[in-house]
Amino acid sequence: MLLALDAGNSNITIGAFEGERLAARWRLRTVIEQTADEFGVLLRNLFSLSGLDLAAVDGVIVSSVVPPLDAALAAMSEKYFHRPAMFVTHSTDTGLKIGYENPSEVGADRIVNSVAAFHKHLGPCVVVDLGTAITFDVVSASGRYLGGLICAGIGISVEALFAKTARLPMVEFREPENLIGSNTVASMQAGLYYGAIGMIDGILERLIEHLGPNTKLVATGGQAHMITRGSRFLKEVDDDLTLEGLYLIWERNRT
Repeated sequence: MLLALDAGNSNITIGAFEGERLAARWRLRTVIEQTADEFGVLLRNLFSLSGLDLAAVDGVIVSSVVPPLDAALAAMSEKYFHRPAMFVTHSTDTGLKIGYENPSEVGADRIVNSVAAFHKHLGPCVVVDLGTAITFDVVSASGRYLGGLICAGIGISVEALFAKTARLPMVEFREPENLIGSNTVASMQAGLYYGAIGMIDGILERLIEHLGPNTKLVATGGQAHMITRGSRFLKEVDDDLTLEGLYLIWERNRT
């Protein structure tokens, strides 16, 4: 069994693979202070509640954009699974050619998402990951990671409006009932929702012009389903894209 972990700035997504099948999937809050033992206890409880055998894990792979967590995750793998974890980096053999000027700057999650998208859809393709940041990752038809765009995430925009204004409240990000809000909260929710969609569609329109009409578009991340309901271009959501990318990289490197 393969244990795959994607450590992001807001959440840690965990998957357990039995062969090619994703047997279980969990999402935890990212807590920087979490220790190796706390991760071990959490995983033991999650596996037990899902009827899975923790002792069956014979491989651990991690993509992380939170360096303070790396030592605890590495220690957890050694202590509870008696094996080193594979951490995905720009130098990992993923099958993609990294076209970034400085490959070490590319986040592991962006590489992993691109691997899965190209494996499933070939290229050219664009992955839109709606997490703490909204990232657009572009893979060419020949399997070259070209780079992408990084924008402020929706949660960041919500917090900025609250923190930088005197009278605007903290609001929940949700799909508004109406385009035109009739009160402050509804106006903020409409602005956040349609503002995000307008930004995403505007960028995708330019990317399609640049890459060609056959470009495959796929969304992943926490707000993906909500955004795709209003987007003109973004229609497909793949919730498990990152975990599937980790599985593919593990299979490529396990020997």
